[in-house]
Amino acid sequence: MTAPHHANNFDGLRLIAAGSVIFSHSFLLAEGQQNNEPLVALTGQAVFGLLGVFVFFAVSGYLVTASYDNTRSTPRFVLKRILRIYPGLAACMLFCALVIGAVVTVLPLRDYYRQSGVWNFIVMNLLMQVHTNALPTVMFTSYDIGGVVDGPLWSLPYELTMYAMVAILGRFGWLRPRVIAALWLIGVASDLYDTSQFKGWPWEFPAGFLWMLGFFTAGMLAYKLKGAWLLDRRLALLAVAGLVIGAALHQLIAAFAMFGTFLALHLALDPRLPTIRAARFGDLSYGLYIYGWPVQQTILWLFGTRLAWWQLFAMALPATAALAFVSWHVIENPALSLKPRAALRRKSA
Repeated sequence: MTAPHHANNFDGLRLIAAGSVIFSHSFLLAEGQQNNEPLVALTGQAVFGLLGVFVFFAVSGYLVTASYDNTRSTPRFVLKRILRIYPGLAACMLFCALVIGAVVTVLPLRDYYRQSGVWNFIVMNLLMQVHTNALPTVMFTSYDIGGVVDGPLWSLPYELTMYAMVAILGRFGWLRPRVIAALWLIGVASDLYDTSQFKGWPWEFPAGFLWMLGFFTAGMLAYKLKGAWLLDRRLALLAVAGLVIGAALHQLIAAFAMFGTFLALHLALDPRLPTIRAARFGDLSYGLYIYGWPVQQTILWLFGTRLAWWQLFAMALPATAALAFVSWHVIENPALSLKPRAALRRKSA
């Protein structure tokens, strides 16, 4: 997903967001907790990586809404979204289960591959049952999260549901600012109430969806109402102030849905800022996001939890970037070339 054709910094923003996820996970995975992560230490409310996920959703809301308007066909739109998410995810799941798992398991390879849990891991995650996040006899560290293979997958079912929401709204002619604004207000209210606290079936997924709704719909609304206001630096300064006040009131997440999303889109679209050629090696942000955690876990398995967070981050970032590069050029980009010709604007749209 990239922006429309004019120069912008969406690619750079997404790379920063993906890097922030790997940065925050370096604390969690190396230390078994995140109390020392800078934003948690400062606010006690969120890690930088979580804000990075919120940025992903805001950017996605903006660009996916643009994609629907440009496609003008619900079936083609759905196919484009499937081609953007699933080929890269399938390759990652196969790599995690059949390569990383095979290296880390204590079982002989023949016995490991015979375990139903190996194949169940692949199938269930492709079905977006992302709570199936362990492989048989695979433990990277002794921490409680030491057996989690790919933690960031939690956001993908919500992302796909947001895509479905755009398709449904568009199909029925409801992809309008008033409808989107109403959904955004519901999302902000859900963040203020913190619906993420609801656990267990049947409440957990809809509560999580509502918790993420404000960020995605903020991007949708910004696209539909795009204009000079998005580029106003006085509004950007007010957004910064809103974030600071929100954090002081212990409502950083809700404040990010209101102000942080605007600030992110402002930075991406402001023509007065230099355009960073972040995609010159390919659109690596998705690969960074889905490969970062398993790469970090594997490094810890190899070197042990004696690694400091900064050592883990310094080792994991280039290794993950290499996998993301391969994923983009071998899997994701070729898959995107299969998009319907009538809808083909730009391969990473």
